[in-house]
Amino acid sequence: MNYTKSGNDILLKQSDLDLDETLDCGQAFRWEKTGDKTYHGAFLDDQLTVSEESEKGVFRFHDTSAEDFENIWADYFDLSTDYGEIKKRLSEDETLAKACSYAGGIRILRQDSWEALSSFIISQNNNIPRIKGIIGRLTEHYGGYPSPEDMREETPESLAYLRSGFRAKYLTDAVAKVLSGEIDLEKIREMPIDEARKTLQTIKGVGPKVAECSLLFGFYRTEAFPIDVWVKRVMANWYPNGMPACSKGIEGIAQQYLFHYIRTSGVEFESSPHQL
Repeated sequence: MNYTKSGNDILLKQSDLDLDETLDCGQAFRWEKTGDKTYHGAFLDDQLTVSEESEKGVFRFHDTSAEDFENIWADYFDLSTDYGEIKKRLSEDETLAKACSYAGGIRILRQDSWEALSSFIISQNNNIPRIKGIIGRLTEHYGGYPSPEDMREETPESLAYLRSGFRAKYLTDAVAKVLSGEIDLEKIREMPIDEARKTLQTIKGVGPKVAECSLLFGFYRTEAFPIDVWVKRVMANWYPNGMPACSKGIEGIAQQYLFHYIRTSGVEFESSPHQL
């Protein structure tokens, strides 16, 4: 990591990072764009304002100590991972090469496992503004992101203030299963991926998509592969026989490049060499 102290701020020089592509791509719901190339957000109870400087590849972490930067935000932004090498590997495939070139600043945020799981439970059949509103009301009520222990006494009725609808009963079921030990978040981080998927899906309302999102964004299981309507189109048009070998073990990172590429670039499928 190449960073320096600048007054009360940290200045980070980092390649392969773009705030819009990383913080506004649907992998986390507690970030808001507050100005040109500036975001304010939080990880559990720690808040941060971060902005891109005029010098390319330089980022300002506002009012941040070196200790907090090293112990919280460097890990959260996955700064120890060489995304340049990942993109080089993925670019063995022609379509992934285009996606990596188009959105080369995406990084997987290393979120707290419970925060990610509960957030994606809230996210199902929902849109991003409403998801952010529900999570905002939850964190305001608790003065930070609540742990399962904090939510021990909650019921679907007591969570009415969230205005989350049917998701409240799924959230309380997740709380109960984590507290009982039926869902062991640390074990999920280590267990075989198919077993982890099945375990998460024992929570009421957690289907394949929520499980995959939770595994990728909350447990850093980079082999997890969330599939939504956009990724279904990717697979049908570019990878009818499955993802290429170069993405083995990092399919989730490849998915993020492809998701952003298809959703925002206006690419035409007819140009794909994988078209059926």
